[in-house]
Amino acid sequence: MPKAKRSQVVSLTKTKSKGKAGRREVIDKVSDAVKTYDSAWVFSVDNMRNQYLKQVRSKMGTSRFFFGSNKVMAKALGNTPEEELKDNLHKIAQALVGDVGLLFTNLSSEDVVREFEEFEASSYPRSGTRAEYRVAIAPGEVVRGFTKEPFPSNMEPALRKLGMPTLLKQGKIVLDNEYVICEENDTLTPDQAHLLKHFWEKMATFKIKLVAHWNKADGNFVSMNPTEDKEAESGSDSDME
Repeated sequence: MPKAKRSQVVSLTKTKSKGKAGRREVIDKVSDAVKTYDSAWVFSVDNMRNQYLKQVRSKMGTSRFFFGSNKVMAKALGNTPEEELKDNLHKIAQALVGDVGLLFTNLSSEDVVREFEEFEASSYPRSGTRAEYRVAIAPGEVVRGFTKEPFPSNMEPALRKLGMPTLLKQGKIVLDNEYVICEENDTLTPDQAHLLKHFWEKMATFKIKLVAHWNKADGNFVSMNPTEDKEAESGSDSDME
């Protein structure tokens, strides 16, 4: 009995080590997806986390996700009207810019939009990202979370190593003065990111944003960013003059 199809993520990062054969394999898989599925979507992910992406994949049924080399995916789709596999598919190829992925699905547009709009999850921020808000630790015993849970005493060396001027008094970790872990919009250092995790500050939000959509039945292409559309039209007008 054949196994039921499940949503898949095809990682294109492996194509580097596989060389031409790997790229050819990915091109073939993307081409097959164009034949198999009713629509294609370009999407970006804020605060990418594999554990949450797996949850999205599970909810998307038999849909197929591709990540990795935009050039390889674009080549598979066709970069120009002359090269494209289907009408207007080159516009999806042109939308593959930056950190984006490619989704093929038989779900309706309404279902895709709803699934992505409804799903978001909080996570700990990573170094290099911006702090969403100010986090300051009050003087006295060091606690964390809404429950004001004290840190275990054996955590004191780790906190001090991350830059907090902590002391151990009578088995309790304390601060003599307020300590600011981060200010709003700070670009977080590795130490700051570690401290925020220790203090249970989940200020990063995993969120998928739709960039563009293509429908195979009529070849209709829709950009999900009207501002970019207007800029592109303006640029085209300038080129024609």
